[in-house]
Amino acid sequence: MKQYHLTKEGYENLLKELDDLVENKRKEIAARLREAKDFGELSENPEYDYAKKEQAFVEGRIEQINEILQNYIILNENNGRDIIAIGSTVAVRDPEEKKNRKYKIVSSVESNPEENKISDESPMGMALLGKKIGEEIAFKVLNKVRKLKIIDII
Repeated sequence: MKQYHLTKEGYENLLKELDDLVENKRKEIAARLREAKDFGELSENPEYDYAKKEQAFVEGRIEQINEILQNYIILNENNGRDIIAIGSTVAVRDPEEKKNRKYKIVSSVESNPEENKISDESPMGMALLGKKIGEEIAFKVLNKVRKLKIIDII
């Protein structure tokens, strides 16, 4: 059985999401399904079809979160600033773009590129793990090698 690695923040976020799905989303979808049924023939009712698809997605996500929460390990986040580990926030410089960026290294369960949370299993995440300030990394993305310099571990 697979074990899921979570940061404390990731664990708490999953609990909140599960609570919202069970306590709110399920009820909202059930109400929408009841309303859609009142419009008559279900086979030609796009609102009913949409609500059924959303219901299936929500139930699948609830099942997925329950599986994670039954088989998780909370990681000791890196409180030091010497070596990059899961839980580290890293400032890097892209020499080509001449830009600095910050990323938090998290487990694959918690990754969210829009929030600059990158998975420890991603090419960049794997390249960063175990590195120190001042080191340079290289990793391949879409047949291109990217290089970054680590400027800080926060």
